[in-house]
Amino acid sequence: MKIDGPFYADMAGAAAEAKRLAGIGYDGVYTLEGSWDPFLPLALASEHAPDLDIATGIAVAFPRNPSHIAYQAWDLQKFSQGKFMLGIGSQIKAHIEKRFGLPFGPPAARMREYILAVKAFFDCWQNGAKLDFQGEYYRHTLMTPMFNPGPNPYGVPPILLGALGPLMTQVAGEVADGLIIHPFNSVPFVQENALPAVRKGLDKSARSEDDFIIQVNAIVITGETDEAYHAAEQSVKGLLGFYSSTPAYRPPMDAVGLGDLQPKLNALSKEGKWEQLGNYINDEFLDAFCVRGKPEDIAGKLKEQYGSYADRLAIYAPYAAPDDMWAKIIQELKS
Repeated sequence: MKIDGPFYADMAGAAAEAKRLAGIGYDGVYTLEGSWDPFLPLALASEHAPDLDIATGIAVAFPRNPSHIAYQAWDLQKFSQGKFMLGIGSQIKAHIEKRFGLPFGPPAARMREYILAVKAFFDCWQNGAKLDFQGEYYRHTLMTPMFNPGPNPYGVPPILLGALGPLMTQVAGEVADGLIIHPFNSVPFVQENALPAVRKGLDKSARSEDDFIIQVNAIVITGETDEAYHAAEQSVKGLLGFYSSTPAYRPPMDAVGLGDLQPKLNALSKEGKWEQLGNYINDEFLDAFCVRGKPEDIAGKLKEQYGSYADRLAIYAPYAAPDDMWAKIIQELKS
């Protein structure tokens, strides 16, 4: 199991942050599509910490044409010498329609076609296949020598799909090279919903789990002092409150009997009361959605919870903590 860390860095801070995360002991880093581009900082990360795997985790797919994202992935795979993973996701309807100004549905069918379209570009460039992808949502039939980058000496980059709902998760198993399990997950949801759905997709494409990457995002709460632990807990409560306010994220809550809270938090978000959301996250909620405890206990708990099926474990800890604390946790995870 490889350990990945969140890469919260814009272009100005990317080089230093990549060196820091490599020094802690992470195997790879992943970017989020937040307030800056998820692709550009990875180029600097690869240049200044070349041993790190790099990944978008995730880049929002639908606002980008499959041809655009194919070229970006090809360039980063070549530049990183085979260490790039293309992580994509659909985002939720409100963001696609209101932030990006694009049609959203049907998301699972559109995503299935999107991934196949990107792979058609890869097949054309790597194997010389004719570009002839004609689907309901995407159509790509022209590739002249001037626009063909040619074979990638480091191979074709894998495509990982971030998914939460059953249809999208099944799409990951059917056409993607891996699944990114959303950080807002609960153990019953993963075991009873996510893994069966991805296996259904794998069966549909006659593929084995041995040829498929499962990356689990794990929200961790820890700290070396009571004050540090409390600060970490408060930060995560705000994060969980934010996730819980999104209707599309209700299934993991339903899986642990907490779904009735979702409409209330959604109503608060629509009133702009974002700062109040974390107040509704109690210990029962934290235990269902996080791994928490003293630093010396975290590695064992992560192994117990995810070690049987995670190929890559992405630690999600949105708070300040000492590097040497994380270094000890990661060293124990790898032992």
